[in-house]
Amino acid sequence: MTESTPAPSLKTFPLRLQDAKTLLSNDYQPVETGWAFNEDGMAHIAATTYMPNCTSEMISWWFGWLDDTSQYKLWHPNDHVFCSWEGPRNNDSTYIGGHHLVHEYIGGHLAKLKISFVSPEKYFGKGWEEVFREKGYGVAVCARVGNWNDETGEVLYTGNLIHLIKEEKIGVRMRSQFWLGDVDGVTDPEVRSKGVPPFLPDLYSKHSKEKSRESL
Repeated sequence: MTESTPAPSLKTFPLRLQDAKTLLSNDYQPVETGWAFNEDGMAHIAATTYMPNCTSEMISWWFGWLDDTSQYKLWHPNDHVFCSWEGPRNNDSTYIGGHHLVHEYIGGHLAKLKISFVSPEKYFGKGWEEVFREKGYGVAVCARVGNWNDETGEVLYTGNLIHLIKEEKIGVRMRSQFWLGDVDGVTDPEVRSKGVPPFLPDLYSKHSKEKSRESL
């Protein structure tokens, strides 16, 4: 009688983009705040924010309301420089299918980004609403992120973001996940890793420090 070989366990950090839905069955990953390169060449960044007295509805409202620079600066008055909006805007938490066009400083570098909001189904699959209810998640704000040329309007998508909102007794916990190096049409790991911006450590440092400060 031969012993069967155990199935390899899924690596939870860094997490591959295609495994994002496993976040729903692991409320706390071994690493909730940190960053590392995946074997596929993408960089995975994770950051957690505890937001007392907040609700999932408030998070949805914020992204549906935010559409100009004065509003964008409320989140970070110094680093957030410019914001505009393309797409649906009905003041009813509608943002999926729309785009934030932003300028913001990351580690001293002025990044010009297009953040294109998509349905959570893209990352969590069909039936995600029911799974969210079962697991205690209120909403997931999901988007493709690209480098935006504000003169020509051209954009090169290079990343993905998920703000996964977990309902807690004190309010909500925002599990932010970023995958950088996901360039359209590129699958070679070495090429992908070169597409990760050099200011990645500053991006991680900025978000982790902001999250710590906001949770106080």
